Amino acid sequence: MPEVIIHGIRLYYEEAGSGYPLILLHGLGQNIESLRNEILEFQRDFRVIALDSRGHGRSAKPDRYSLDDHIRDTIAWMDHMGIDQAYIMGGSMGSYIAQGVAIKVPERVKKLVLVSAKPNGLTSSMVRLYAEHADELVGMTEEQKQQHMFRYIFHNRVLAGKWIREANEAGHVLTGKEQEAANQALEGFDFRADLPLVTALTLLISGKYDGVNPPEQAEEIQRLIQGSELLVFEHSGHAPNAEEPERFIETVRRFLLD
Repeated sequence: MPEVIIHGIRLYYEEAGSGYPLILLHGLGQNIESLRNEILEFQRDFRVIALDSRGHGRSAKPDRYSLDDHIRDTIAWMDHMGIDQAYIMGGSMGSYIAQGVAIKVPERVKKLVLVSAKPNGLTSSMVRLYAEHADELVGMTEEQKQQHMFRYIFHNRVLAGKWIREANEAGHVLTGKEQEAANQALEGFDFRADLPLVTALTLLISGKYDGVNPPEQAEEIQRLIQGSELLVFEHSGHAPNAEEPERFIETVRRFLLD
């Protein structure tokens, strides 16, 4: 089982394929299993390395940590793996980590793919969304709440539900306490002043119906990173990789190989 100790925390990762390194970073509450299709597809062209961020998946789960910890972990993990420069793709929380890495060490990120991204937030986007619809959730079980909120998160709920179900079936689902720590790590970040420092060629992908991180938030990132491009998937919500998987893989592959 590939693991490494970074800043005193045990981190789990997986590696497949060969070629130029492509780092994959998952979303809040998720893990490497949610990136399984991307790993299988992109290993044909790249050395794909996917990381379970601290507090997630098979990695250690400290009681408290921050987004800056995620960013520092990723850079130190790149050092450990001997990766001087890479492509990085991150979705949702992974896109926040990716932005932070590209700001702190811009020379080490050649291309950047930000999926369902935002440049700042007072809370995690999921906490905000649940709070906005709290009146609708009264009396529901946790499972019922999740199913109800799907309508605000995803457009193709069948494919998104299948994606989540398959990832969850592999295990490593966070407990309530672990999810709370993961949420708190994303409180109060703001990259807007520093995004002009990013030198990586950047592609942003958003879903038209994303109620978590709407396309307008990606538009703000696009304005701040010189030369970046934004594509809005017309039949997706928060998970264009799962809701329009063929278009997603084709779009990202073309961007990275160009």
